[in-house]
Amino acid sequence: MSVPSRFASRLFAALTRPAVALALIAIACAPLPASAQQAQGFQTSVPGAVLIDFETGTILYEKDADKRFAPGTLTKVMTADVVFAQLKAGKIALDTPFMVSVNAWKRGGGPSGGAAMFAEVNKPAPVGELLAGALVVSGNDAAIALAEGVANTESEFSQMMNAEAKAIGMANSEFHNATGFADSGQYSTARDLGLLAAHIIRTYPTYYPVFARPNIEWSRIKQRNRNVLLDAGLGADGLQVGWVKDVGYHALGSAVQNGQRLIVATLGARSEKERLDETRKLLEWGFQSFRQRQIFTADQEIGRAQVFGGSQGSVGLVAKGPVSILTPRSGNERVTARVVYTGPLRAPVAKGTEVGRMQVTRGQVKALDIPLYTAEDVPVGSLVDRALDGGMTLMGDSVRDLMKKALAKVGK
Repeated sequence: MSVPSRFASRLFAALTRPAVALALIAIACAPLPASAQQAQGFQTSVPGAVLIDFETGTILYEKDADKRFAPGTLTKVMTADVVFAQLKAGKIALDTPFMVSVNAWKRGGGPSGGAAMFAEVNKPAPVGELLAGALVVSGNDAAIALAEGVANTESEFSQMMNAEAKAIGMANSEFHNATGFADSGQYSTARDLGLLAAHIIRTYPTYYPVFARPNIEWSRIKQRNRNVLLDAGLGADGLQVGWVKDVGYHALGSAVQNGQRLIVATLGARSEKERLDETRKLLEWGFQSFRQRQIFTADQEIGRAQVFGGSQGSVGLVAKGPVSILTPRSGNERVTARVVYTGPLRAPVAKGTEVGRMQVTRGQVKALDIPLYTAEDVPVGSLVDRALDGGMTLMGDSVRDLMKKALAKVGK
């Protein structure tokens, strides 16, 4: 490419980018099924809720999904995630014995009067049974024993919980214990809990079935699974329900019907009945009201990001695999998507580098938010390329504005 051609190409890129961060409209689809009113036409009485399609990650419904709630015993799902990670990494095994300390027994066992698996004090219990105790019957003694077995103290374990939550993308959660015991600094949201459930199902398929175990028996005491969703005829196979004083009744569930998996979180219901009824209605509505549509094929270029100092002025952005979204079966809802990244990128840029995100909006719902990756390598450019990019940067906003006007006149 000649120097004038390269200058024109890079000038156009410089003139068409915002000064700080880039946000490009990637698609503006013709109206697709459902109006905003119909998409959110479902109403729930619970204060906080989210419904997610597992395969595509599409948010089908949300209500105050980022409102903070004390998570109560749903905290144990986060506890399980940390333990699952230890198991997958080979640091512990299901038959690894963890000692049940006096602390675990006194604060979470029989003497506490709360939910317990009734593990015997100063005696070992295998990790697999402690997981069942924590997840099937919400045993606080089991959760504390797991925390102490993995990290020596519950406080150190909570640091692992927060690090894992951050890695998953739970941007609005904080954990201070493994049980869900009342703590003013401990909170989560419907959206974050939905992300956690999806992460566990996707990452730990070997361990996820423990959530659906029908019962446990320990210390000659047999207890049924406390998750009422499992026997509600919804196809549910996890995760957990709970109650928090002065907050309400929570449910974090997942169900499969006709090969489709949905994840649901309902927080703050006023009663056990309302929790079950509203969770049921939300799942049934989700299974009946949507269909899947592919909006980008695998390796299809979704947008471009500008590159500073590279052999070329921009690089294509792609997702990892095809991109699909669930849209309501009827209506006239508009689906739009935009690519968001902070730019320009600086050369060299390696293929497969995560540099931005695609955010898809369905009506008023932020339905999808996925990472985007560079489609090819962009090595450092020649001295001329870098000089041209440097010149574009030094032009300043006022010069860019004047040149935009000049180019606009030329185009008329």
